[in-house]
Amino acid sequence: MQTVQVVCRKATADDVENLFQLIQSYAEQGVMLPRSREALHRSIDTFYVAELEGKIVGCGSLTRLGEELVEIRSLGILESYKSLGIGSMLVDSLIKEAQEQKIAKIMALTYAVPFFERNGFQVVNKEIFPEKVWTDCVHCPKRHACDEIAVLKNI
Repeated sequence: MQTVQVVCRKATADDVENLFQLIQSYAEQGVMLPRSREALHRSIDTFYVAELEGKIVGCGSLTRLGEELVEIRSLGILESYKSLGIGSMLVDSLIKEAQEQKIAKIMALTYAVPFFERNGFQVVNKEIFPEKVWTDCVHCPKRHACDEIAVLKNI
């Protein structure tokens, strides 16, 4: 029996359409901000993808918010590939990237708190991240009624 290996790798320009479709499916559910194809092209160097037999089955990005803080964004897995550990593999890849950049803290805003807790994050008050609030939250349609939970991991 042949085992199938999930590969987490840095995204390339060739992955933009797959990233767009995956992120759009989450955005339509109201659980992720949409990203245009143009925005994905501009930020492709911040993305990692999970690939299984040549198919993109998950993605996530790492965005610098300050000298010692990065944020995991756009973390998603195709529905039929959830519960296989792919999300944790992507988070591990993003944490390694943050460590290589010598960044001390990694945060996320999420609805999936138990997932992040299993990956070593702790729930924190989102107001401790003025970098996030002033760069992104001011443009978010949910800014006055944000229901996402902030999580943080010191690395």
